[in-house]
Amino acid sequence: MKTSDFNYDLPQEQIAQDPLEDRSASRLLVLDKETGAYEHTIFKNIVDYLNPGDCLVLNNTKVIPARLYGIKEGTGAQIEILLLKRREGDVWETLVKPGKKAKSGTRIQFGGGLLAGEVIDIAEEGNRLIRFSYEGIFEEILDRLGQMPLPPYITHELKDKNRYQTVYAKYDGSAAAPTAGLHFTPELLRRVEEMGVAIAEVTLHVGLGTFRPVKADDVTEHHMHAEFYQITEQAADLINRTKKNGGRVICVGTTSCRTIESAADEDGLIRPRSGWTDIFIYPGYRFKVLDGLITNFHLPESTLLMLVSALAGREHVLAAYDEAVNQGYRFFSFGDAMLIASVMPKIAGDGSLAAKLVSAEPDKTAAAHALFSALPQDWT
Repeated sequence: MKTSDFNYDLPQEQIAQDPLEDRSASRLLVLDKETGAYEHTIFKNIVDYLNPGDCLVLNNTKVIPARLYGIKEGTGAQIEILLLKRREGDVWETLVKPGKKAKSGTRIQFGGGLLAGEVIDIAEEGNRLIRFSYEGIFEEILDRLGQMPLPPYITHELKDKNRYQTVYAKYDGSAAAPTAGLHFTPELLRRVEEMGVAIAEVTLHVGLGTFRPVKADDVTEHHMHAEFYQITEQAADLINRTKKNGGRVICVGTTSCRTIESAADEDGLIRPRSGWTDIFIYPGYRFKVLDGLITNFHLPESTLLMLVSALAGREHVLAAYDEAVNQGYRFFSFGDAMLIASVMPKIAGDGSLAAKLVSAEPDKTAAAHALFSALPQDWT
């Protein structure tokens, strides 16, 4: 299986640069994972495709302002840091740009000395381990100095940093948002619960494993970086009860999917646990718990596109992506969404949803400078 098998063409002007004013007003492409049939609607109509007794799984991680800009001591060179995960205490695994200027022993000042860091080791694939020193509370300093780690393909300034958070974000730790959840509003979540759909919250702190580019020609040779996850007893009980009663478990985002699939035993039973996962899901994977997925449109040749292809089949997914491109959908983090599940009866029904289909040309954003190829080459 080749990485190039997951490529597709996307006009740069369809890369969403700004979030919509109404989170739930984005477009939604509903894809039947068994037949490949699809339908166009808007996200707030997601309730039309959910059933009482289903369970939505949300990732309640919270994005930290993980991008820091500093000055290298001795030379004054500009250094950019992306915090990936806390190793222990004040030691973080980071991406450094440019990496060549950050050898072991390098010291970096941030905010005129409000925060200082020293490179103490070079980890896997060139990531730097940095020990930070400061006075006060690290999280408060980071909130003051750090910036939200928007992907490089987003070139517009984010006016409200909360728009890169889900409305249910709780626990600090992510270097990127679980973007499928950005479409939900508190009102929409209340409608979901009122119709008898359970909501289970899990945690996976999104790090390098989710968005690292696939550099190997052979998909099976790609290695995912580990990310921390946690499933509470309450969440495990909700998911297990849903499966036992014949309901569907529908994950909001690939990170929620990877969390429950990592925590499940071979019989599909979820147990409360926490730990690190480097699960890599691509076609041929047998899902143990997941029945459906709400997700955004992903980058060509990415692990996320491979995951959704494992669920619905590469041919069905790429055909749906071609349809989305042709219909002017907005792509990636601030873009439109998909629901992938067994929904053929609702798609092929009496046409009652026809009035809700989206026919208007969507707003288009200014062209991005270039398609995002995961990370710039000088990230090391």
